[in-house]
Amino acid sequence: MEINKIIESGLMETYVMGIATEEEVQKVLSLKKEYPAFKAALEQLEYDMEVLAQNMSIEPPAGTLAKIEQEINEIQRQNQAVQNNFNSEYSYDKNHQENKREKYIEVESESNQMRVNKAWKWVFVAVFVLGKIFLAFAIYFYLENRQIKEQIKELKIELKQKNR
Repeated sequence: MEINKIIESGLMETYVMGIATEEEVQKVLSLKKEYPAFKAALEQLEYDMEVLAQNMSIEPPAGTLAKIEQEINEIQRQNQAVQNNFNSEYSYDKNHQENKREKYIEVESESNQMRVNKAWKWVFVAVFVLGKIFLAFAIYFYLENRQIKEQIKELKIELKQKNR
């Protein structure tokens, strides 16, 4: 009876889903060794979860595997090229190492454009837009200030005329 309560407690489900704590994992492993009924119930649950996962799975789009393989091969080629450059760079003899200060390092690039992280692109756009907004406000307040100065000048002239 006690084993049935443990089976119904949800301990096996947390273990199978991989969200059990270390203590719960140890408890499941010990119960699995001690009670054949627990072991059978655990195996049935694992099988049911596997069937559920297979039924809910979605096939990847056609050509996905080929794209992944192509990207992995490209990364391997790049790593090999970097390794070859690294090995050849440090295989110079002592004379080349002394003259190395005078040499320039050649950098090969696929394009002549600078790459910027997508987050920084939004920051640049925001700074640009804010700059335009501040420029508009600056022009507006400059014109307002000029107009107010002219009005003050006119008021001073009127005051002088009335005081005479």
